[in-house]
Amino acid sequence: MNRKIYISLAILCVLVLSLQAACFARTPDKLPNVKILATGGTIAGSGATNTTTVGYTAAVTPVDALINNVPELKKIANVSGEQISQIASENMTNEVWLKLAKQVNTLLSQDDVDGIVITHGTDTLEETAYFLNLVVKSEKPVVVVGSMRPPTAMSADGMLNLYRATILAGSREAAGKGVLVMLNDTIHAGRDVTKTITDRVDTFRAPEIGPLGFFTGDKPVFYRAPLRKHTVFTEFDISQLTDLPRVDIVYHYANNTGDVIKALTQAGVKGIVHAGTGNGSIGKVEYPAVEAAQEKGVVIVRSARVGNGIVARNGEANDDKYNFVAGDNLNPQKARILLMLALTKTSNPEDIQRMFWEY
Repeated sequence: MNRKIYISLAILCVLVLSLQAACFARTPDKLPNVKILATGGTIAGSGATNTTTVGYTAAVTPVDALINNVPELKKIANVSGEQISQIASENMTNEVWLKLAKQVNTLLSQDDVDGIVITHGTDTLEETAYFLNLVVKSEKPVVVVGSMRPPTAMSADGMLNLYRATILAGSREAAGKGVLVMLNDTIHAGRDVTKTITDRVDTFRAPEIGPLGFFTGDKPVFYRAPLRKHTVFTEFDISQLTDLPRVDIVYHYANNTGDVIKALTQAGVKGIVHAGTGNGSIGKVEYPAVEAAQEKGVVIVRSARVGNGIVARNGEANDDKYNFVAGDNLNPQKARILLMLALTKTSNPEDIQRMFWEY
């Protein structure tokens, strides 16, 4: 009797394992559905020769051609494309960000979309990734990808980057980790990553913090996950927004006069990110201009031009006295993103400081 039970259990286990294998097999009808949203950039560029890696024309190849240039995509996902914009990313605007984010949220709300890849120029890629990290309302994977060399160049990196970004967007491992950036076989958190080198394929890095993971062959392998709030856990809602509050960055340097702060205040900015020296220092000569800006309701965030490290509250400035917001470890361009979104909710520096600690 016991022998019969053991045989029956063994048969049952084999059936269960066979069923699991069938469920997770990558047959054509079981491939993930990945939408590729194109915004332009080098990955869609063209050079005069196959050795042209600078001085090429960005944003000329449409999304359907990008997809067709990588026929291997059909083996890893059911892909379709949509052209959101066709620009070099130094020309990125709030309007494009809002259009892109709204479309991402619309697509991810659909059951037949498992993940999204966004092709993007590298100049402002980190800013778009962080913006989306704060406003996307889904835990499905969103992967921002670009390239440092146009498709016409020898050893172009765009096709492999797109291929692996599509694998990542269709993977279970990427879900719930916020908006990701994938270039050069390296997976980064959208909050942490920045462009560090002008022209090399290993330009995207997360100084001090490091990447989330890497590709080994065609498999994404994660070693850590983001801890700061993102996507479905943020308080930001852009569904009804048609523009964002104006926020500019002021770069501090020796012999700064404060005139830029005065000019921005007159131009009607709602917030200023001060990229200070060292630990976010503000020069004495700037304080009159800063206080005049605050009297007109301008919120001041202290960031640092250094590129690494935490801007300590009440460190190089009396933030409590002057109602400054300490920018934590966000670089100036990312501090600007968070301040813009914060100003859609409040202009209270204490509330905004809380957001900088959380996001």
